[in-house]
Amino acid sequence: MTAPQFVLASASTARRELLIRAGIQAFASPSRFDEDSIKISEPEKLSQVLSQNKAQLVAPLFPNALVLGCDSVMALDGVAYGKPDNEQEAIDRWRRMRGRTGAVVTGHTLIAPNGKMLTKVESTKVYFSYVPDREIEAYVATGEPMNCAGAFTIDGRGSVFIEKIEGCHTNVIGLSMPLLRKMLSELGYSITDFWSV
Repeated sequence: MTAPQFVLASASTARRELLIRAGIQAFASPSRFDEDSIKISEPEKLSQVLSQNKAQLVAPLFPNALVLGCDSVMALDGVAYGKPDNEQEAIDRWRRMRGRTGAVVTGHTLIAPNGKMLTKVESTKVYFSYVPDREIEAYVATGEPMNCAGAFTIDGRGSVFIEKIEGCHTNVIGLSMPLLRKMLSELGYSITDFWSV
């Protein structure tokens, strides 16, 4: 099967980098979907619905492409947290997370050129170090946590505050590459079909 164009319905440079490193030249087309319009607190359902909405907004613009929509949330005590709205919210969230275990939950939606849509969710446990206030405030001041679900990155400065993870590493970055391979297979493609030479 000849692979169609691969479109990422996301502004996330981290997700696009994951795809590029895996040999997929993804074209980024951010959906601009208003995430605040969805009022769901359950993490798995929220990430699923957001990924579907993002993919469905972009798919009509690329009728002959395979479109991937993703959305990640941080789950703590059964509540979903997205990107912090301001620095104080990021600090407060880190005070709740430190020394505890949460999960990064990512919804993945693929829409094929024939209109078939597939949605799956991946969850990865994250064990946070006990981080003192001074380090939390210094980390938030770098600006890094402001554009991330859970107010941290595992592939940047935030990595020093993560004791360990259980599950898919790339899911914590925003896209589970093993899950993507399985989803492509369900739609009749091989991940290798998208490898650029």
